[in-house]
Amino acid sequence: MASHVILCLNSGSSSLKFALYRIGHGEELLLAQGAAELSDGQITRLWIHSAHEKVEKTGSEISSASTPLYALAVELKRLRLPHPDAVGHRLVHGGPHHGSPERITDTLFDELGSLIPFAPLHLPDEIASIEAVTSNFPSLPQVACFDTAFHRSMPEVAQRFALPRAFWNEGIRRYGFHGISYEYIVRTLGANLPSRLIIAHLGNGASMAAVKDGNPLDTTMGFTPAGGFMMGTRSGDLDPGIILYLLNQRHFDAHKLVDLVNHKSGLLGVSGISDMRMLLERRDTAPDAALAVQMFCYQLRKQIGAFTAALGGLDLLVFTGGIGERAAPVRWETCNGLEHLGINLERERNQANADVISSDDSHCLVRVIPTNEDLMIARHTYELIF
Repeated sequence: MASHVILCLNSGSSSLKFALYRIGHGEELLLAQGAAELSDGQITRLWIHSAHEKVEKTGSEISSASTPLYALAVELKRLRLPHPDAVGHRLVHGGPHHGSPERITDTLFDELGSLIPFAPLHLPDEIASIEAVTSNFPSLPQVACFDTAFHRSMPEVAQRFALPRAFWNEGIRRYGFHGISYEYIVRTLGANLPSRLIIAHLGNGASMAAVKDGNPLDTTMGFTPAGGFMMGTRSGDLDPGIILYLLNQRHFDAHKLVDLVNHKSGLLGVSGISDMRMLLERRDTAPDAALAVQMFCYQLRKQIGAFTAALGGLDLLVFTGGIGERAAPVRWETCNGLEHLGINLERERNQANADVISSDDSHCLVRVIPTNEDLMIARHTYELIF
């Protein structure tokens, strides 16, 4: 098959991130990546890194009338980068019925609007990005890659909440997120994929997945990306009674609840700092920073134990995502105390962020594998369109 150029878009309220790939004939070449960063709907910074040039524009250098997509298209053309043959979008939510990437048709586009209540913080911007591509480049085929798709085949016992079935029928269930990242790790393992696998995707948003014989078994995030263990600014799982207390006694409304659980909790809520690198630097002198790191690692350690029980043992533990790939102290403290599960890290390997960080006598292999969600989106787009 001929090679084609794929534009990958990841849209949010504060940025439009992109990656441009050439794929085909066994080639997977990153041509450029970058983002248009936004404030109050206006582009405040535009940056693009290609193999030959780095571009950064701020403030008055960017036309105030430019949309993020148009501004990126202009710069890509100026840099003599090839025009894309297709566009792949990351969509945070596919609802209960979308378990694989799909070509975007009028029917699918209309259905995406009905899914906004499942992800009101994310889907509107992502749908707007699809509209922008359709408006500016109507001939380009587009593909939707759903972050929930990987988890859709989890057994019902893992997807169900302990609520009446009517809510399940309405679509209230454990969806799980970071699915594109998990799928990338599973595909990267290839022939080395073990029977019992846990993947910890740790970034500002963080989750964990249990994979049995290549199939999703369970995951930490639930109905929304706010569920699971604590994250940079998200609370993770809460006793429902806390929500009731805030509603009844503190007179919170929906807006204040959303702001609390998504933007003011997690590491930030405990310490006033959401960045793990800064927390690790300050924990020796700031007790709240030390507590935030301790809580994060403790919750990870508990979850690894729970998923190991669900899997019936553990063959491989993978760390990925920004924290998972670079924060050696987090990996060390998370795994410290899991020797009974056969997990033993080798200090020097871990400090070096090596591929294999477990010791030679560890019964469970522990690896650090960088994720690449953009490449996964490019692969899906290429496979579906060409």
